[in-house]
Amino acid sequence: MASGWFYLSCLVLGSLGSMCILFTVYWMQYWHDGFAWNGSIYMFNWHPVLMVAGMVVFYGGASLVYRLPQSWVGPKLPWKLLHASLHLMAFVLTVVGLVAVFTFHNHGRIANLYTLHSWLGITTVFLFACQWFLGFAVFLLPWASMWLRSLLKPIHVFFGAAILSLSIASVISGINEKLFFSLKNSTKPYSSLPSEAVFANSTGMLVVAFGLLVLYILLASSWKRPEPGILTDSQLPLQLRPGSRPFPVTYMLVTSRQPCESW
Repeated sequence: MASGWFYLSCLVLGSLGSMCILFTVYWMQYWHDGFAWNGSIYMFNWHPVLMVAGMVVFYGGASLVYRLPQSWVGPKLPWKLLHASLHLMAFVLTVVGLVAVFTFHNHGRIANLYTLHSWLGITTVFLFACQWFLGFAVFLLPWASMWLRSLLKPIHVFFGAAILSLSIASVISGINEKLFFSLKNSTKPYSSLPSEAVFANSTGMLVVAFGLLVLYILLASSWKRPEPGILTDSQLPLQLRPGSRPFPVTYMLVTSRQPCESW
């Protein structure tokens, strides 16, 4: 049952993530005349799309790699590579999104990094970069000792969830800021809730829903990667759970003759 709920949650999560990106693309295409890469306002339109895709959707999906039951057994290196690669893809999209907004600002002689949204966003990207390089250096490369990895694991996990939360806050503040700027001289001000405001606010709510579901899956104990050699009742196949056969509360999981590595 636990695995069934997990895959159902992943299906909902994939739908929400796709909707977040598609809604942002539609917002920029329908109300702001699409995209270009020439320093104009149309270049700026890439910024919200790439930040939602990179810092929220791809980042959130990459964070859940170790919640897949298939990652609990067998060699861990392929899952580490997948985890790092998805995060790297998210980071590349994020950097391109930053290039888009800085190029637009510089081309139009607009000041950079003066709003709360920009401060929050650039702090989030900086933490993301530090998180990725720490994970690559300590958890992917073979030089680090198990003691060091065990010491840094809680910090890595905490900042993973914290960066996602900051990303959601950055996106929400960015949507709000974009609406204030684009609707302040409009015949229909933001306060009258024109159709663009309703659509953009709805996009923000989708981003919040996506982020909350990712955090729920990350925090659900029955969906966490078990400690080396041990599965809890909720992580066992149905036929091996207490009540089906008289086994103890925890069970040793034998996957190989070599000790498992704890992330």
